[in-house]
Amino acid sequence: MTIFLTHDSGLAHVTPPGHPEQVARLEAIYAALRHPDFDTLDRRVAPLAAEAEVLRCHPGAYLERVKAARPAVGWAQLDGDTFMAPGSYEAALRAIGGLNAAVDSVLAGEARTAFVAMRPPGHHAETATAMGFCLFGTVSVSARYALEVHALPRVAVLDFDVHHGNGTQDLLWDEPRAMFVSSHQMPLYPGTGSAGERGAHGQVLNLPLPPGSDGREMRGHWEAALERVRAFAPELILVSAGFDAHRDDPLAGLNWSEADFAWITHAICDTADDCCGGRVVSSLEGGYDLPALAASVAAHVRVLMERDG
Repeated sequence: MTIFLTHDSGLAHVTPPGHPEQVARLEAIYAALRHPDFDTLDRRVAPLAAEAEVLRCHPGAYLERVKAARPAVGWAQLDGDTFMAPGSYEAALRAIGGLNAAVDSVLAGEARTAFVAMRPPGHHAETATAMGFCLFGTVSVSARYALEVHALPRVAVLDFDVHHGNGTQDLLWDEPRAMFVSSHQMPLYPGTGSAGERGAHGQVLNLPLPPGSDGREMRGHWEAALERVRAFAPELILVSAGFDAHRDDPLAGLNWSEADFAWITHAICDTADDCCGGRVVSSLEGGYDLPALAASVAAHVRVLMERDG
C-alpha cells in the first residue's frame, strides 16, 4: 500500500501574490488525491526533522543564516525568487522529515512506494545557497540519510523536473554512493545540467532536452539512462518529482502529458523491481499550472499504487 505523507505546514509557506510556487499548488494536489481512486493510500503526517538532518548536506552556518532570515510577519527574500514566510522554516523541515520517514517505512517493508507532497521544493538549494524557490536540498538530505542511517551501499536520485536539479547535483557531486540522473529542458533556468557534467565519480547523468520536445524524445533518453541506473544497482530509488515539463506549464516549454508522467513512473518502478525490490520514494518538486499539476500528480501516484500492489 503506497504511503502518502504531507503536513498542513506546507500551506503556511506563503509566497507573495503572483508567485508561481504558491499555496494553491498543495491545495490542488490534496483535491486530486481526495478522488475515490486514492482511498487506499496510507495517509500519514510528515514529522518535523531535527535540524541535524539538514547538516547532512548543508553547513551549520547556512542553516543558521536561513533560521535568522525567518520573518515575524510578511516575507523575507533570500534570492530573486526565493521567499520565506513565518511558517516556511517548519515546512522545509517537515519536507525533510516526511521524506526520511518515507525512507524508513519503505526500507522496513511497510510499503514499496511512497509519495511526499510538501513545499517548499528542494532540488535547487545548493550547499550554502537558497535559490529557485528552495531552502534545503530535501532529496539530497534523504539520500544521505539512507546511506548513513540505514547503511545502504548505494542509492539513486532520479529527477524529471523540467529544471535541472542543480542543488542535488551540487550536494551529491562528491558522493560515489549516490547516482544522480536529471532530465530537463535546456536552455532554461538555472543554466546548469549539460551532458558534460558527470560528477566527481562519473555518477551524475544529465539528460538535456530541447525546448518544444515531447514525451517521445524524453522516453528515448530515459530508457538508456535507466539501464545505467540498473548497472549502478541502487538499494533505493528517490525521485524528485517535478511536473512542470507538462505542456501547459507556464515556466517552461516542454510538451509532456499526464501519460508521459505515468510512463516515466512505470519505467522507474520497473527499474526498482530489477535492482532494489521495487523501493521507490518520491518527493514533490515543481509544477505550476494547477490543473496540469493535479492531473499529473494523480497519474504519478496512481502508478505508484498499482506497483505497490
